[in-house]
Amino acid sequence: MSKEIALCCIGSHSALDVAAGARAQGLRSLIVTARGRERTYTESFRRREQPVPRGCVDEVIELERFTDMLDAAVQDRLLAENAIFVPNRSFEVYMRQAFSYDEIERGMRVPLFGNRRLLRFEERDESKNQYALLRKADILHPVQFPSPEEIDRLVMVKAPHARVSFERAFFLCSSPREYRETAARLIDEGTITEEGLASAVIEEYVLGPAINLNFFYSPMLRELELLGTDTRRQTNLEGLRNLPPSALDAVRTVPMRLEEAGHIAATMTESMLESAFAMGEAFLAAASEAMAPGVIGPFALQCTIVAGPPKALVCYDVSLRIPGSPGTRFTPYSAYRWGRDVSVGERIAMEVLFARDAKCLDRVLT
Repeated sequence: MSKEIALCCIGSHSALDVAAGARAQGLRSLIVTARGRERTYTESFRRREQPVPRGCVDEVIELERFTDMLDAAVQDRLLAENAIFVPNRSFEVYMRQAFSYDEIERGMRVPLFGNRRLLRFEERDESKNQYALLRKADILHPVQFPSPEEIDRLVMVKAPHARVSFERAFFLCSSPREYRETAARLIDEGTITEEGLASAVIEEYVLGPAINLNFFYSPMLRELELLGTDTRRQTNLEGLRNLPPSALDAVRTVPMRLEEAGHIAATMTESMLESAFAMGEAFLAAASEAMAPGVIGPFALQCTIVAGPPKALVCYDVSLRIPGSPGTRFTPYSAYRWGRDVSVGERIAMEVLFARDAKCLDRVLT
C-alpha cells in the first residue's frame, strides 16, 4: 500500500483524541461521521497548514448513518486509505442498533487496533460478558442480586431505557417493596418497560469516590501501563449532588440519569497504585484466557474506592477499547513513564509505529 497509515475512528466519543495522537506521531487521521454531525471534523478541527499549522483531522468520510460503515463500498474506501480502525464506544453503540457482534466482526474487513473479539465482552446481555471476566480474574465487584426479593441493602438497578435504546435507566432502592414502587412509577412514566425490567441488573451500590483506571497493554513492550485516571460528569446526577438539603424533597421522584456529560482528571493516592496494577494484571490474564490474544492497547476498569482500613478498589464497569476521556493525559501517570504527557490517542499511534517498524503489525491488529 503506497499511502501512509491512517488511524480511523467513528466521529464521536474520542475521535479527536485519536486524530490528535496520529498527528503527533506523523500519521494521517480519517474520521467517519454521519451526515449532520460532520462540522466538528470538517471545520472546527480540520487540519490546515496555512497561514499556520492547526487542527488534527486529515480526512472525513460522511455517511448517511453510522450503520453504513459495513457497506462494501465504505469498507473498500477504508482499505484503499490504508486505514487502521480504532473502535470506540460510539462505534459499538451505533453499530449494535443494526448488527450483532458476529456481523460486526465479520463485516469489518478493515484491520482493527485491538482485539475485535473482545468488544462484545463489554456488554452485560452477551453470554460472554464483563461479569464473566471479572469473576475469572477474581476482581472485587459489586454483589449482584438475582431477584428483587433478595434485596437487603442499598442497590442500583440498571435497566434498558425505554426511549433511548443505547442507554440504561438507573434507580436506587433498598428493599423489595421500594423496588416494586419505584419500578412501577418509572414504567408509568415511560422510562423503562416491563420487558426491560425483567433483564435489569440489580447490584449493590458501593459507597466511595469513583475512579477510572485507564490502562494500556503493549504487546510490543509486553508491559501494562497506567495512562491516566479520571472520573465522570453525568446528567442529571451532577445536578442532584449539588442540591442543598432543603430542595431534596422536590426531586425525590426525579429519575436518576447517568448520561455522559464529560470527564474530570482525578488522581489517586500513590499507595493504591500497586493495587490498581494488580487488578489490571489479573484482568489481562483473564481476558487472554477467555479470548486470545487477550487485551491489545487501551482498556479501563471503572472502580469505586471503598473505605478501609485498608481502602480497596471495587470494579463496577469495564471498557474494552479507548476510554471516553481525553483528559487522562492531565493526570501525571503517562509523564512518569514517558517523560511527558501522552494521550491515549497518541499512545495508540506510538504502538502502531513500534509494530510497523518491527514489521509485526499483526501483534496489535485483528
